[in-house]
Amino acid sequence: QLQLVESGGGVVQPGGSLRLSCTASGFSLRFYTMAWFRQAPGKEREGVAAVNSNAERTNYADSVQGRFTISKDNTKNTVYLQMNNLEPEDTAVYYCAADPTMHIPPLFLSDLYDSWGQGIQVTVSS
Repeated sequence: QLQLVESGGGVVQPGGSLRLSCTASGFSLRFYTMAWFRQAPGKEREGVAAVNSNAERTNYADSVQGRFTISKDNTKNTVYLQMNNLEPEDTAVYYCAADPTMHIPPLFLSDLYDSWGQGIQVTVSS
């Protein structure tokens, strides 16, 4: 059974940092494009960051470029999202997702991702 489990969320003050982790079981991430999506209350889900299967190419939403970094450790079967200089607008439920196809750069099309985590809350508030 394919499963993705996120961890590392929480409450942080504006300007602070968090690192999200997403660990896979039942399949190897080395064959998958991985992405982080987020959904804020009353808003549509949006792609935040993506990395291709060999971790050589990444893609970021304009709103997080320069602040967020996605990385992938295939030996640990885990993908990370380092989030720095967090803003209240980053408050959302964050989901990791796995895409068995390869696109260069990796894409944020939700339909490509066939495995999803349960989501984890990130709240940026003073």
